[in-house]
Amino acid sequence: MTAASDLRFFTSADGGLAYRDTGAGDPVVLLHSGFTDHRVFDDQIPALAREYRVIAPDVRGHGASANASRPFRWADDLAALLRHLDTGPAVLVGVSMGGAIATDTVIEYPELVRAVVACGASTSEFEYTDPWVRQVQADQARALGEGDVEGWLTAFLRFVPGEHRTLDDVDPDVLRRVREMALGTLTKHTPDEVNHHVPLTGTWARVPKIDVPVLAVNGALDAPDLIADAERLARTVPDGRSTLVEGVAHYPNMERPEVFTDIVAEFLRTL
Repeated sequence: MTAASDLRFFTSADGGLAYRDTGAGDPVVLLHSGFTDHRVFDDQIPALAREYRVIAPDVRGHGASANASRPFRWADDLAALLRHLDTGPAVLVGVSMGGAIATDTVIEYPELVRAVVACGASTSEFEYTDPWVRQVQADQARALGEGDVEGWLTAFLRFVPGEHRTLDDVDPDVLRRVREMALGTLTKHTPDEVNHHVPLTGTWARVPKIDVPVLAVNGALDAPDLIADAERLARTVPDGRSTLVEGVAHYPNMERPEVFTDIVAEFLRTL
């Protein structure tokens, strides 16, 4: 677990946003998945920091960052942090929600982005159609509506193995880490809390104008509609490529950290 002293805080227009900042060199920003925090990248941060300046924020409403009290957009928060740190253009590496944030940011603030790695993600305008995923989401919503935190966590953790594996197929430490982060974020919020996030719209019409290299990384066992959408992103941009990590679903960076880090490092060397 990250020591509190390792975290820094950027005073945004709506509260403090937490982030880690370590290493030196060209900036690489690691953007975590939904309901987790920057610790999703505990394996990647020290490895990449040997050659790069690694910045790993907690997205608003997650981890140690403030909840929203007014409307906000992910891309605006990230752009404000990058300008505060005077680090752009940066390579954005995001998993799941973090990948969508990376893509949204290069669309909205192209001058701040050098390249994008989107893992299990495309733009933020994605809705699951896969029946298994929708059932898990329904189980989450039902548990949340009943105030059943353990039930929600049980459903949420099913995304780690994916449809075609069980929890027994996953390293218990990975499950423990995901559970700890998700519980920490969930307890920051209340069931009746207003969702102040303002979604970005019209993203796919702007994707062909993304003029930086984009790499889509997917766990081969992830939801098929998500893999298809991520590969669509790679095909639609002028300079896109995609790769699969075998044997894992939504968290290849946690389940196969060395493989994921090598993929990212190789991509960085091509820039």
